[in-house]
Amino acid sequence: MSKLLIEGGRSLSGLVEVGGNKNAALPLLAACLLTDEECVLDNVPRIGDVEVMARLLTDLGAEVEGLGTMRLRVRCRELVGEEPDRAMVGRLRGSVLLMGPLLARRGRARLAPPGGDFPARRTISIHLEALGAMGAREREGPGHELEAPDGLRAASFYLEEASVTGTETAILAAAAARGTTEIRHAACEPHVVELCQFLRAMGAEISGEGTSTVRIVGGQRLRGAAHRLDGDYIEAGSWAVVAAITRGEIEIRGARTEHIEVVSSALSRMGVRCTVEEGIFRVERSLPTSARRITTGVWPAFPSDLVSLLTVLATQAEGRTLVHDWMYELRLFALEQLSGMGADLFLCDPHRIIVTGPTRLRGKALDSRDLRSGMALIAAALAADGASSVEPLETVERGYARLVDTLKRLGGHVERIG
Repeated sequence: MSKLLIEGGRSLSGLVEVGGNKNAALPLLAACLLTDEECVLDNVPRIGDVEVMARLLTDLGAEVEGLGTMRLRVRCRELVGEEPDRAMVGRLRGSVLLMGPLLARRGRARLAPPGGDFPARRTISIHLEALGAMGAREREGPGHELEAPDGLRAASFYLEEASVTGTETAILAAAAARGTTEIRHAACEPHVVELCQFLRAMGAEISGEGTSTVRIVGGQRLRGAAHRLDGDYIEAGSWAVVAAITRGEIEIRGARTEHIEVVSSALSRMGVRCTVEEGIFRVERSLPTSARRITTGVWPAFPSDLVSLLTVLATQAEGRTLVHDWMYELRLFALEQLSGMGADLFLCDPHRIIVTGPTRLRGKALDSRDLRSGMALIAAALAADGASSVEPLETVERGYARLVDTLKRLGGHVERIG
C-alpha cells in the first residue's frame, strides 16, 4: 500500500482536464457483455475501478484491449463462466452490474458479496428484486446465486429506492429480456442516461432515460457499438473544492455544463467565486462563507459523492454549516479525523454533521477509509499547516486518475511513498 505525503499551506492553481465519468464507465463495460461483437469506449478514466472491472470481464472470457489508455476495445465472443473472480468482486461494488449480462447469456449468475466502500452497509436488495421481477430465481448458498434457465422476461415494476446501480442492473437485464419492460422510480443520474444511450446504439429500444420512468423493448440481438464517455462532474467538483480550500484558482475542463450546475450552485452558496461556460468550470480565489445547510439528494440535487469534500470546505468557511447526507451512513464518520487537525465538528448522528469555521488546520496522519472521504482528507491536508500523510493512496486512486501528477502540476508539495 502507498502513502501520500503532503506539505500543506500552498495555493493550488492551473488547468485540469477531467476524464470520463467513473460511474458511467462501469455499467458501460458490463453492457459490452450483452453482445458478441466488438464495442469501443473512448475517454475512459484510467483509474483503479476501471482496471478491476476490465479484469473481471477478461476473467469471464472477454477480450479487452487498451487497458491503461483512454480507449478500450471489448469483445466477448463467448462467456466462459457465470461466476466472476471472487477476490476482484470483493474489491468493486460495481461488479454487481455483471449479474444481468450473465443471466442473459448464461442463464445463471453467481456473485460473491461485492466490495467497495462500506460493503456491509450497502446491500444489493434492489438489484435482486429487479432481477426477480424479470424471472430470475435466487438459490440458497453463499453470496448471491441466481438462475433464469428459460431466459429473462420483460416486466413492469417499481423500485423501492431510486438506486443508481439498481436502475442500471434493471436496464441491463431488460435489454436482454423479450418484450417491453417499464421501470418506475428509476434513477435519473447522467451515468444512467449514458448507459441507455450506449444500449440504444447497440440496438435496444429505450425511452424515458433521465426521468423516473424508463421503458426498454428488449430481446433483440444486440450489436457492437462505440461511445465516448462524458466528463466526470464529481472529479470536476473535487478539483473545484481543492481550489477553494487552498485559496487557489483552477480551470477545469471536460465536464458538461448542465452536470456542473449541481456543484457550482452549492459552491456559490458558500461564497466561492466560480463560473461555468461552454464546458469550462473556473474557480477563482475566494473567501468561503457558511451555506447554513447542505443536503444531499437524488439527481439533480447535490450528490452524496461530494458531501465529504464540501464538509472539508466548510471548515474554512465563515460561520456554521449543517451537512446532511441522508442517503448513506458512515460516509461522514471518516471525517472525524478532521477534529485532530483542529476542525470544529459536531457529529450529530451517522447522517448529519455541524461544522463551524474557519479554523486553522494542522497536519496529521490520515486514513483514507473510502474513495470520496479520502479525496476530502487530501484537500484538508493541502490547506493545513505542516505535513500530513494519507494512506492507503490506492483507495483514492480508485476514482482519480494520475492524482499525484495532477497535484504536483497544480503546485502541490506532495510525494508518493511506496
